[in-house]
Amino acid sequence: MPKTTHHGADTMALPIEARLEAILEALNEHACAMLVAEPGAGKTTRVPLALLDAEWCRGQRLLLLEPRRVAARLAASRLAETLSEPVGQTVGVRMRGETRVSDRTRLEVVTQGVLTRMLQENPLLDGVSGIIFDEFHERSLDADLGLALTLDARTVRDDLRLLVMSATLDVEALAAALGAETPLIECEGRQFPVTTRYRPPGARAEVDRHQAAIVEEALASDDGDVLVILPGVAEIRRLGRRLDERLPSSVVIHELHGRMPLAAQRRALVPDTEGRRRVVLATAIAESSVTVDGVRQVIDAGRERLPVHQARTGLTRLETRRVNRASADQRRGRAGRQAPGVCYRLWSEAQPLPPDREPEIRQSDLMPLAFELARWGITEPGALTWVTPPAPAALAAGRDGLVRLGVLDGEHRLTRFGGDCARWPVHPRMAVMLERAGRLEARALACGLVALLEGRDADDERDLAEALRRRFAAPEDHRRWRRDAERLTSIARVRLEVVSDMAPLGELLALAWPERIAQRVEVGRFRLASGGQACLPASHPLAHADVLVAAELDGEQGGGRIFRAAALSVAGLEALYPEARQWRDHLEWSDARGELVGERRRGLGAVVLERGPLHDKSPEAVRHALLEALVRRAELPFDDEAEQLRGRVALLRRHLGEAWPDWSDATLLATLDTWLGPYLDGIKRLGEVERLPLKRILLDRLDWTLRARLDELAPSHLEVPSGSRIRLDYRGETPVLAVKLQEVFGWQQTPRLVDGRIAPRLHLLSPARRPLQVTEDLASFWANGYPEVRKEMRGRYPKHPWPEDPLASPATALAKRRRR
Repeated sequence: MPKTTHHGADTMALPIEARLEAILEALNEHACAMLVAEPGAGKTTRVPLALLDAEWCRGQRLLLLEPRRVAARLAASRLAETLSEPVGQTVGVRMRGETRVSDRTRLEVVTQGVLTRMLQENPLLDGVSGIIFDEFHERSLDADLGLALTLDARTVRDDLRLLVMSATLDVEALAAALGAETPLIECEGRQFPVTTRYRPPGARAEVDRHQAAIVEEALASDDGDVLVILPGVAEIRRLGRRLDERLPSSVVIHELHGRMPLAAQRRALVPDTEGRRRVVLATAIAESSVTVDGVRQVIDAGRERLPVHQARTGLTRLETRRVNRASADQRRGRAGRQAPGVCYRLWSEAQPLPPDREPEIRQSDLMPLAFELARWGITEPGALTWVTPPAPAALAAGRDGLVRLGVLDGEHRLTRFGGDCARWPVHPRMAVMLERAGRLEARALACGLVALLEGRDADDERDLAEALRRRFAAPEDHRRWRRDAERLTSIARVRLEVVSDMAPLGELLALAWPERIAQRVEVGRFRLASGGQACLPASHPLAHADVLVAAELDGEQGGGRIFRAAALSVAGLEALYPEARQWRDHLEWSDARGELVGERRRGLGAVVLERGPLHDKSPEAVRHALLEALVRRAELPFDDEAEQLRGRVALLRRHLGEAWPDWSDATLLATLDTWLGPYLDGIKRLGEVERLPLKRILLDRLDWTLRARLDELAPSHLEVPSGSRIRLDYRGETPVLAVKLQEVFGWQQTPRLVDGRIAPRLHLLSPARRPLQVTEDLASFWANGYPEVRKEMRGRYPKHPWPEDPLASPATALAKRRRR
């Protein structure tokens, strides 16, 4: 077989080439390796081709994972160009809606979500010799899940090689997942000097006006093209309009974001064919993975927009946050990829930045992850090895949603219907819609709807019905939508033909989001079936609808904001969810009246179609109402003893791992029915809940082996040299022992907790129990702090001992004896 790692004659040596031998050697001797290569080192374009010639890779394929479609296409193109071949021969690309591979393909560049589907369909990855996780520092949910499933597959496929690489890696966390013996290879980048200039806006400055002024400054001050990194598409378009008014025609403006057509993305990545200077307005897509040729100046707005899922409400809120330090450094490095450059940071130099981006697995909707775990046959996520494990409350919320949709059973296993949903390469909610659309005789409409909702190429189009009519009438004008819709109709075995009847739209959405069925409270304001509130502008055509379903909903403070929706008839609601016809007792706690108030209702969740008087209160309804009241208050009535127990267990969980339970407020509120519900029989008032022995209830939930070690590892009290047993305070990050100074005479070292891992913080008190010193190093205090304390205190408290040598003096809780 001919070698495939030859490079084109026009390529120049890259820093990574000096490390290729070390990388090959590491993967020859180990199953896994880590590569930290600075920007510009050439890891993406050189390492995969070099690995194809390794003995363990001969005759098999290698997968290269990229975090985004743009990055995957660009990497595949550059790798193929290196071999003087088109994409689809030695180097292929595979992503949702696009596959260019052949029998000759040995290196497949795939997006991260594709790996999960490949593993689900072929758990042993037959024919694949290795997987490269590129740009792993971005810590997408798909990357973390893909790595966890791959490590599980390696328990059978121990010959499968893994290489995790990026410019920055959490090496300690990765080594814990991959194995302590995993080799780490480091490589410097090819980085030219970058000058950093800070340009914070004034207190009253308009953001886009300030940004435009800095663009003009950059164009006037230095050569080369300008890359502006902004939080999202809306900011790109606002600044683009401002620059159109201010810049001369000799400067061309490009957008760069994931919703653009491929041809437009490519144009933004290369210098202008007419030699004009360019201003490229990009999202965080330009932070890593892609190089925008010709850029010498970067303007970093210092913000990033992230979807943050709220497990309790089921809503996702787009948060615009200050960029983290690692991302800011990546952005700055874009200015020095090809020549010396300048980075303008639109914030103050004194502004602190968080060090790293929080992994998606800690802030995303985990319903897709819960679905994939069930498909993999995992009911306990702890059975897999994670770099960062999924948040228990968010995973529980995702699983509960899948149970309600009929995808999982009560044991979190895939149902037969859930197995049918697995054929659709979309979010599980969309899969439920597509799978059940047949009974509405609306399969083609459902395919078009899902293509529109998942494609996110029509952000400004709020009228779903009108947006779909346009696409069905002229699919050639909406090529991405047509491609995605045809992919779904081929699975559904229906034709993508003109659909003009939009009547089933609300019912289709209700299949996917039953909790987003919403009832009008007043014009433009709706109550969701899940219990929250959401609103539309009063001028919106659906503001007067009796019932609607929200397709896109942002979880804002105090109520969601509906972006896209469709009306739903009461008859349609009752046909989809027959339980809406059933009468149920409804009770809720009234703070004003200080008691439970109730009525009979029929409807779906908080959507009430009819009401009636309630004469008898069932125990189940009372229990549910009390739990709902506690959740609404968002705080639990723990006394000090229970809080101390929670603090002890939290300390052990932080230092000894997840064998110790998560008793945080968020988790306990999300699981109230499980741990507190059984104790509410016969209770009818919140005051009675507060009097429950909550410490004992929590202790009873602790595994007996852990309970047996609790007092040993994190004792509630410590005996001090005076003989007193002093209670430790576990309410903070570090336990505190507040004790009178005289009671610890003779204690040479601070005692240790948690098998010697940590020392409590000592609050050494005066005889009046006022703090004299706070220390975690008692030996240092005796040597350095005590002489000063003694000098100051012995005159103030002469009845108490203040010996010159406290280590040789007896400890006491008493004052000196009186002389007779």
